[in-house]
Amino acid sequence: MKQCNRFFAFFRPRLPSSRTCARVLGGSCLSAMLFVLFANAYIVLSVCPYIFENLEAVPRRYAAIVMGARAYSDGSVSFVFRDRIAGGVELLEDGTVQKILVSGDHGRKNYDEVNAALSYIKKMHGTDESLVFLDHAGFSTYDTMYRARSVFCVDDAVIVTQAFHIYRSVFIARKLGMNAVGFIPEEKNPFRKSLKLHWEARESLARVKDFFSVLFHAKPTFLGEQIPITGDGRETHDKGKSI
Repeated sequence: MKQCNRFFAFFRPRLPSSRTCARVLGGSCLSAMLFVLFANAYIVLSVCPYIFENLEAVPRRYAAIVMGARAYSDGSVSFVFRDRIAGGVELLEDGTVQKILVSGDHGRKNYDEVNAALSYIKKMHGTDESLVFLDHAGFSTYDTMYRARSVFCVDDAVIVTQAFHIYRSVFIARKLGMNAVGFIPEEKNPFRKSLKLHWEARESLARVKDFFSVLFHAKPTFLGEQIPITGDGRETHDKGKSI
C-alpha cells in the first residue's frame, strides 16, 4: 500500500509555492511595464522631428486632418475640439494646406461630432464648405488615419491635435504610408494640469494598443467607396446621416 501511495504521489501535480507565484507575477508586471515604456518611447522618439508648434514652421501639405473630439447634444463642440478646428483653419488660411478633413464619431443618429464641427467652422470661421471634408467613421485615431489614406486618398497631411495625442497620430499616419507631420494648436482656453495628466496616462496605454494595430495591419471599423480629397468636400456633408 505504501508503494502504491508513493507511486501516485510521484505523478501528483505539485502546486507552486506562494513565493514562486509572487515572483512570476512580479516578473510579468515588470515585463509589461517595460514594454509600455518601450512602446511609448519608440513612438514618441520616432516622430519627434515631424512635430511642430509654430505655424510658420509647418511644411506645406495638401490636407489638414483635424482629429475628432467631444461634441454635445446641443450641437456645440468641446474646447479640445475647438482648438483643433482653429488649428486646421489657420493652416488653410495660411496656405499651408489646401483642404481640411475633419474626422469624428458619427456612428449614431444622436451623436455627431463631424456635423457639429462643420457648423462651428461655418459660424466661427466662415470657411468655404467645399474645402472641408467630413469623415463620419473616424471612430478612433487608427480608423481616422487608415480611412484618410484609403477612403480619402490622402498622401500627405498635417495632423492637428493636442500634444498628448500628436505623437501617436503622426506615428500611425507615417506607418500607413502618408507623408505626415503634426501641428499642435494653441490652447485658447488653457486646460487644467490634472486633466492633462489624465490624458497622458490614458494615452500611454493607447500607444501600446496602436503599436500592435500597426504591427498587425489591423483594419478599420468601416471603409467604403473612395472620396478623393482633391474633390469637393460638400460630397461628404450628408447631414443627419450616421454610419
